[in-house]
Order: sequence, then structure tokens, then C-alpha cells
Amino acid sequence: MSKALVAYFSATGTTARLAETIAETAGADLFEIVPVKSYSSADLNWNNKSSRSTAEMNDANARPEIAEKVENMAQYDTVYVGFPIWWYEAPRIIQTFLESYDLSGKTIVPFATSGGSGMGKTSDILRKSCPDAKVLSGKKMSAAASTGEISDWIDSLNL
Repeated sequence: MSKALVAYFSATGTTARLAETIAETAGADLFEIVPVKSYSSADLNWNNKSSRSTAEMNDANARPEIAEKVENMAQYDTVYVGFPIWWYEAPRIIQTFLESYDLSGKTIVPFATSGGSGMGKTSDILRKSCPDAKVLSGKKMSAAASTGEISDWIDSLNL
């Protein structure tokens, strides 16, 4: 039987709510991707061209450090990866996460929350961080998505 993990980064708690519902619905383990240095509200001010989040997103090679690693990533066949959309893509810490493991042969399922912007080229960007994994097209969802909506989405993935 395949085993799944829901790994997520949530700067303000919005993505966390969605990740918890997905993990519960999918019967998956849950792992929070926590940066070594937390993001303050000033760090997340996308209107400030010198804020930490803006600087990271303007640097394709930025890889914010993660506080903890998943124990025994090898046990998972499917990894749902959740995040807020920043500048039409996943925050750089998601690339840090994916590049920290050998994900060969695994299925990566991106999901995101956003105040308005879409997924952009997120899945294409993430594929470069785990080239030997199967990265599915991402899905933007509401943090308040119902269990039924999430169940229908998971079923549609045909995992």
C-alpha cells in the first residue's frame, strides 16, 4: 500500500489549515516546513522591494534554510507539497525542501493558497528541484476547502 506525506510551508497559517484537511482526507502524515529564521510581517511585505520575501523571490538561487528534516522520506510514495503563492510561484523554501531529499520515483503533488494570483509556472519550476520525481500540475485551493472538495481532487489524481 502506498504511503503519503503532506509537507507544507505556511507563513501566516492559511496554508496550514488546508494542509491539515488534505492530510486528514488522504490519510497522510503531516510535516510542517519551518524556516530556521521565521518570517516577520515586515519580511512578508511584498510592497517593500527590500523585504526578505521579495529579495528571496528575486533571487532564483535563494534557498532559505529549513529547521528540521522529514525522518525516513524513503517510506513515502506520494508527497503533497503545500505553500502560499508568492509572485506567481512557490516560495524558495519549497525548493530547499525538495532539493533536500532523493525523491526519485516519488509523485509530488503541489497545492497552494493565494490571495489572488494563480499557480503560474510553479510546477515547471519545482520539477527542476526534483527531476527524477513525477511532479503533477499544481492546484490552487481555498484554505476553507471542504473535505468533499479535497476528496474529489485527490480522487481525480488517480494515484
